[in-house]
Amino acid sequence: MNFRLSAAVFLFATAPLVAQQAASTSGMENPWITLMTKAAAHAKQHGGRMPLLSPLDRTVVRSPGLPADMPLVPVKQLQALGIHVVPWTTNDPEQIRAVIRTGVDGLISDRPDLLQQVLKEERAANPDNETLERFVVSAHRGGRGLRPENTLPSFESGLDQLATELETDTGVSTDGISTIWHDQFYNPQACRKADGSAYTMENRIYLRDISSTDAAKTLICDKIHFGDMQKNDAALSPVTVAFAKKDGMPSIYAPTNVPQLFRFVKFYVDYYTTGAGKSDPHAKERAANARTVHFNIETKIVPDVSISSQGRPVPKGFENHTKPPQAFVDALAGTIAKEHMEGRAAIQSFDFRTLQLIEEQYPKIQTFYLTESPKTLSSDFVPEALRVKP
Repeated sequence: MNFRLSAAVFLFATAPLVAQQAASTSGMENPWITLMTKAAAHAKQHGGRMPLLSPLDRTVVRSPGLPADMPLVPVKQLQALGIHVVPWTTNDPEQIRAVIRTGVDGLISDRPDLLQQVLKEERAANPDNETLERFVVSAHRGGRGLRPENTLPSFESGLDQLATELETDTGVSTDGISTIWHDQFYNPQACRKADGSAYTMENRIYLRDISSTDAAKTLICDKIHFGDMQKNDAALSPVTVAFAKKDGMPSIYAPTNVPQLFRFVKFYVDYYTTGAGKSDPHAKERAANARTVHFNIETKIVPDVSISSQGRPVPKGFENHTKPPQAFVDALAGTIAKEHMEGRAAIQSFDFRTLQLIEEQYPKIQTFYLTESPKTLSSDFVPEALRVKP
């Protein structure tokens, strides 16, 4: 199960998108306007940058079967307030097209190659559209539709597709490093033990319980489990192979971390500028894109509440098993500041506590408010100061 998704999201996923965005008929103030107005005021109070919104794609365009009065994300209204909107996570070409046509500022996708193709077509049909020209192509977990997620080969693939943003997820290790993985634990569905011993849900390793060094030695996350286009052939990842040798990685699919990802992207630029890839026919455009690529990095932490946003108990195995919010801020925001990446790295989360701490302590780092069902915004998952009245 995708850790992000609640029961409401599965309902959204059963119906195809339609191209036309519809407005709320409830007459109530739109919940995303309320949330983001409060979030923007908090950021401004602390000298921070304007936050962004990253909503579930199926709350941006109307899906058949949903209540007629369920509010949708008002893209144009938010943009008028200076708030950019970058939905998650769309992979079907026609769904991609429908979301793009709402006027959003970007899109997160497991298939940045498909997103680039649709975007090319939309730009050709609308050559004067400035939003399309600066559209953010965000490779979800590096582009997990093509490579094992959140590994250096996936980030290499995302860069090869000329994604303008790499999206990823983080926990905090025992040595205080911002480690990259989607779940609170290294998932046996994607990872195996390097020594060949059994690795199952019963003996799963939580990110908070292992050091970044030991994680890289213990696990290899190269399992194929996300569609026919996902490949783990090392020959498809020449930059990672070269980087792994230089950086002393035990496997190109060893769990990685944020400092290593930043080093890797710099290495990628050098590889196609002065290194072994400089004669590649795509070398120039790849190096130029990687030189300015942005990072959208999530803190994988949820509020310590026992009831989900849908009024049901949190499913067993998905309770909060992470370090506290401040530890995430120290590890991730601290690394971004240390590496002087504030202009290229934003931090996203469903746990708005971490975002508010970042706005207070690291105002140069932009924040991304992740949302799904509008019901969530009225729940105790949201800090009281940001909570939308039901």
